[in-house]
Amino acid sequence: MGRITELLDTAHHRSQAHAWSFAGALLPHEAYELLQIAPGTRLIDVRSHAELELNGVIPGAMHVEWQSWPGWVLNPHFLTQLAQATDPESLLFFICRSGERSHRAAAACTEAGRGSCYNVLEGIEGDLNKATGHRNEVNGWKHRNLPWAQS
Repeated sequence: MGRITELLDTAHHRSQAHAWSFAGALLPHEAYELLQIAPGTRLIDVRSHAELELNGVIPGAMHVEWQSWPGWVLNPHFLTQLAQATDPESLLFFICRSGERSHRAAAACTEAGRGSCYNVLEGIEGDLNKATGHRNEVNGWKHRNLPWAQS
């Protein structure tokens, strides 16, 4: 079994264990590794434009906003924008701040008939550290020292 298959199988088993509708759930370092070795894989950052400005971006990630700030209004064109920007055969990895909105985006795409949708658990900033009230201290893309840049 190759490394790509191993990582995708692990993600698939996580999704099955939680009865999630999408293909799989990846930890940030697994998503990053797959982005390096699996041709055609796309990382879809679903955070708002405001979040990108304030908290930085992941180089090479495609941005398709799931909700807009202020007000956190759902993007009614999300599925259309995603379809126009990606190849239907691509593996799609969805990421947000903490993994919650990306979970909903991956589920919505799967329910719309798109295959190979994966959620990146922990998101870019990870869970809130209840002791300090800050993110980026417990887990997440940044905490794992994966590439990101301030915009």
